[in-house]
Amino acid sequence: MASSSPYSLYLILLFLLPVYVVAQTNQNITLGSSLTAALNINSSWKSPSGDFAFGFQQIRAGEFLLAMWFDKIPQKTIFWSANGEKLVEEGSKIQLTTDGQFSLSDTRGEEVWAAKLTGSGVVSYAAMLDTRNLVLSSQDSIFLWESFNLPTDTIMQLDGNLVLYGTNFPLDTVTSAYWATMTVNAGFQFVFNKSGYLYLEDQNGSTLRFMTSNGASSSRDYYQRAILEYDGVFRHYVYPRNNNATASSPMNWSMQYFEPGTICVRLTESQSSGPCGFNSYCSLGDDQRPRCECPPGYSFFDPDDKMRGCKQDFISQDCKGNQDADNFEFRDKLNMDWPGTDYGYFKDVTEDWCRQSCLTDCFCPVAVFKDGECTMKKFPLSDGRMDPNLGGKTLIKIRKDNSTYKSPDRGSREGSIDGSSREGSPFGSNKERSTLIPTLTMLLSSSSFLNLVLLIATLWLVSRLCYWKEGCFRFNLPEQTKAQVCEASYKELVEATNKFKEELGKGACSTVYRGVLDIGNKNMVAIKKLDKMMTESELEFQAEISAISKTKHKNLVQLLGFCNEGQHRLLVYEYMSNGSLASYLFGNLRPSWYQRAQIAFGTARGLVYLHEECSTQIIHCDIKPQNILLDDSLTARISDFGLAKHLKTGQTRTVTAIRGTKGYVAPEWFKNKPVTIKVDVYSFGILLLELICCRKSFEQDSEDENQMILADWAYDCYEEGRL
Repeated sequence: MASSSPYSLYLILLFLLPVYVVAQTNQNITLGSSLTAALNINSSWKSPSGDFAFGFQQIRAGEFLLAMWFDKIPQKTIFWSANGEKLVEEGSKIQLTTDGQFSLSDTRGEEVWAAKLTGSGVVSYAAMLDTRNLVLSSQDSIFLWESFNLPTDTIMQLDGNLVLYGTNFPLDTVTSAYWATMTVNAGFQFVFNKSGYLYLEDQNGSTLRFMTSNGASSSRDYYQRAILEYDGVFRHYVYPRNNNATASSPMNWSMQYFEPGTICVRLTESQSSGPCGFNSYCSLGDDQRPRCECPPGYSFFDPDDKMRGCKQDFISQDCKGNQDADNFEFRDKLNMDWPGTDYGYFKDVTEDWCRQSCLTDCFCPVAVFKDGECTMKKFPLSDGRMDPNLGGKTLIKIRKDNSTYKSPDRGSREGSIDGSSREGSPFGSNKERSTLIPTLTMLLSSSSFLNLVLLIATLWLVSRLCYWKEGCFRFNLPEQTKAQVCEASYKELVEATNKFKEELGKGACSTVYRGVLDIGNKNMVAIKKLDKMMTESELEFQAEISAISKTKHKNLVQLLGFCNEGQHRLLVYEYMSNGSLASYLFGNLRPSWYQRAQIAFGTARGLVYLHEECSTQIIHCDIKPQNILLDDSLTARISDFGLAKHLKTGQTRTVTAIRGTKGYVAPEWFKNKPVTIKVDVYSFGILLLELICCRKSFEQDSEDENQMILADWAYDCYEEGRL
């Protein structure tokens, strides 16, 4: 994974071999001994068998790592380091002092690392054991320090679940998990035994899960190591002890086991660059190792570090008109996707429509077409992967090889040294402007010109009326390159709902019905009908159209059309087959933890879009389970923008009357203070508690009075340390 990726995992060497008793003669390291980092000098202490060594290994010119390694193989493979991955310069020293202190110092004599002793004994000697354990021991063989207690890192959670996490590089903070044994409250110890088996066992010693195939190799015949490597894959390797390998013809470590097997598609953090950096994609090679590659028209930022991502090798499409679209074409790839960058999603369309829409959209570098669905991607492309199970066709837009493009803003400066005669200027040269102004004056003052303008305006108005009467009533959205909200007649929506026969849900002043509209084939829609036309309802109706018609995101319900006829106010939405989160979450069947987590992520992504990515910042003001709908794949979609509040450009807060639903309203509403997008974050917090606990924010029938209000109960648990 790229060093710039939030999922980057620095090298983790994990040896969990139990400390078994081995008959050996320790080669004790006496007090006062030391090793110095230098070339061509014996800078190591070996185990009795000579299989393992501790000391300095040169990593780069003049720089050394204090480490342990397999000493009898040509590669001298490192399996532990004393100071993380921090290198020291030549001349640095590790010393076991006469008073039992074990520390690493640099060439200036300053301490870089030291072993922290446990217990009250006095160090008598040190030893490098054949168990790969470096120890500081008292006279009566009690270990006061040992390297086994300092693994490079650990991957066992306190709840018994063995988990692989990403890190938020360059920080060490943990992001989401991408693999787990799913042994919550069961796992106790992860064992790597002498027979070469990796397995998870419970507290009673019973095996919960074998993680190595039956072809495990005995440690008697093979050197073994397990490592969580830079690409995020945990691998088990073996190397035959009896081999004829030399430095000129070395053998390689053989891989016995690895997890996960599909690392390219495992990492799903939406705001990350993915396993291979931005604008690149990950695929598995024949050796089952992930490879980072660039799509057509792109090349690596750094060919020596392919995990840093890719850059575009052509000038991006001009957004000041569609004339530049003719200079672009597509390169097709199968089974490829960048799921972290969706910004447009269209159903029931053709591949040709998908191509044309992306071609004329200057913000679309890539589109993915699959099973009649078209998904637009935005820059930078993130979380790229290629996998045969993805399916679909990816359309990568690149500039044609023979296409040259100059930005109209730059123009040409060939006319003079100071560029006064600009070919690209909208007004031409000074000479051209001198004749242009009188010509425009004559045209504007003539009646024939005014008649021409009037004729053009009339034709445009007639064409738009015909469009609304014929195109939008049929909701022919797939024929348009932009999402368009259309006005429908009340009669048409009465027919679509079979006279409002099937009710899907009911609110304080509206009812939602199932309907069918013909958009080439029969498509289900949800039609929201406002029951009472009061001033508040009218304002909510206008606010909902204004807010959602400007949005397009996979975690928002799409508004298809509306009716504004006489006293009739109706809104036409996509149909969400799995209903609201409220009915799903508080029903008889409890959703799985994975499903609830994905719903939380989806809702959060929708809010981020409203708060940070819209051209006009929107505060939803009514986030609750009833307003989170679930589509066929249980993807969360935020709905009901009737209370939404727009913020002007540059505005971060607003003063308005209290909006929202009791139990989800943020405290600042009641303090008569300006509100910000944080009011949605508070409501999302309550929603998150409901998702975690599978219970409503307020349960009046609760037997325990202290548990009636979910947020208060959770806070009490936090205060008392009972979470």
